[in-house]
Amino acid sequence: MNNTWDHTYDVVVAGSGAAGMAAAITARLRGLSVLVVEKTDRYGGTTALSGGAIWVPNNFHLDAAGLGDTPEKARAYLEATVGDRVPAARKDAYLRHGPKMVREFHDRTDVKFVYTPGYSDYFPEELGGYPQGRSIEPRIFDFKKLAPEQRATMRRAGLPTYGLTITSHDFRHLNMVARTWAGKRTSAKVGARAVKALLTGRKPLSLGEALVARMRHSLDTLGGELWLSAPLTELVRDGGRITGVRVSRDGRDLAVRAIGGVVLASGGFSHNQELRERYLPSPTSGEWSAAPEGQTGDALELGMAAGGAVDLMDKVWGAPSAVPPGGKPFFLVADRGIPGMVIVDSAGQRYANEAAPYHRFVDVMYANNRLDATTVPSWMILDATSKARYIFLGLFPGQAFPKAWLESGFVKKAASIEELATEIGAPPKQLRAAVDRFNGFARGGRDEDFHRGDSVYDRYYGDPTLPNPNLAPLEKGPYYAVPVHPGDIGTKGGLVTDATGRVQREDGTVIEGLYASGNVSAAVMGETYPGPGATIGPAMTFSWLAVNHIAGL
Repeated sequence: MNNTWDHTYDVVVAGSGAAGMAAAITARLRGLSVLVVEKTDRYGGTTALSGGAIWVPNNFHLDAAGLGDTPEKARAYLEATVGDRVPAARKDAYLRHGPKMVREFHDRTDVKFVYTPGYSDYFPEELGGYPQGRSIEPRIFDFKKLAPEQRATMRRAGLPTYGLTITSHDFRHLNMVARTWAGKRTSAKVGARAVKALLTGRKPLSLGEALVARMRHSLDTLGGELWLSAPLTELVRDGGRITGVRVSRDGRDLAVRAIGGVVLASGGFSHNQELRERYLPSPTSGEWSAAPEGQTGDALELGMAAGGAVDLMDKVWGAPSAVPPGGKPFFLVADRGIPGMVIVDSAGQRYANEAAPYHRFVDVMYANNRLDATTVPSWMILDATSKARYIFLGLFPGQAFPKAWLESGFVKKAASIEELATEIGAPPKQLRAAVDRFNGFARGGRDEDFHRGDSVYDRYYGDPTLPNPNLAPLEKGPYYAVPVHPGDIGTKGGLVTDATGRVQREDGTVIEGLYASGNVSAAVMGETYPGPGATIGPAMTFSWLAVNHIAGL
């Protein structure tokens, strides 16, 4: 018990990504004082590095688009994908309250989204799945609306967009800039957006940066407080209740009282190698993770020490990734949908649908990893035609690979498939046979082995000018190969919570005063990933629910 507090707030939030910001914004909307403490010197968390989309079925944007989504369809889809891995009460809370969160934030804050047409659910053929998609992405936001100090301390994504502001909807078409008129029109639109920004002095942001900036602007307008470089060091207990936290700030150890409760929203443990090796499939490395450096599981361990139960600790939000020398992991999303490309194991064999949803692809990588045919790393192989036609690893069609990538061996290059096999250490005859077999499927328009291109999701990033948008033969040298690792955009295991975000003990009782949302909590999506934004959508919703519970709603 602590009778001496340095500061007192109604709500204290640990973490400044979408989960933390949503909790803080909701607190202010309810008239509660709130403090957000962020461990690093940048706010925004993993959200700032993401696409910023949220997957919230049956929200009003989908109604406006005429999708005809219903709670029943959404429930059927979660049953088909998540199943009974997560308690029904949590899934129902998400489906019931997610649309309310989206509506309130739209009406009362600057946290506003727009529908992303055509970005399919990840398993659209399942019962209740939507081929046209349920994902909404943040509206473009003028960075100049933030104060200079807020601009200087926001985490930036550093995406290879060459100074252009590109939405996820734009990118789908830009990926085909050398192939379709839609790609060329989108290129012109993006260029005009850049010219307009120069002429008006605006600095437009999109994707996760736009969402974080919108949330920061909203929190500032509502009067919330944010501390940077202020790691959480202790959860203060009074009997069985969490009454506050201890925070390290400017060399001082501060006791901060939380009258209503503490919301842990600090992300997972992607950069804690010890926890990775304890819980995750092997091999595993934080070097393959796209999560920010501060995601080391500090708050998770504090919650466990307070008696919190954990679940799904062996799971990540999987992201097949290529890691350039001296660079950050490159998350392979659209790259795996292009034609004229295959991914093989160390024996030179295909083992999966390359265009499958990224979370599933990582699961398949681990499931197929064997001593005689390792998939960690795998090798992504493409020919000169695909290199000239499509965006790959952030490079525009035909743009040369950086010299350092070739000299370091990160990108292998050879005149023939057999020579490339030698470069990657695969048996030349086996790789040749695998490519020939794939080429036969490509010419026939159907992947008989792994059904690439059968799903609407696969085709989203494919080439619509081809009979099968995801299939074309690899026929023209030089050929290239890049290593692919089972990376992640965050871990998905964490503290078990109830339908209001309260942290639970092993026996199912709740720890009074302690809440969790986002990747510090066990995901409501269980072992799967139903659609684009199924990370951030639940993070925001359960933060909203947690603070509503604190407010007595």
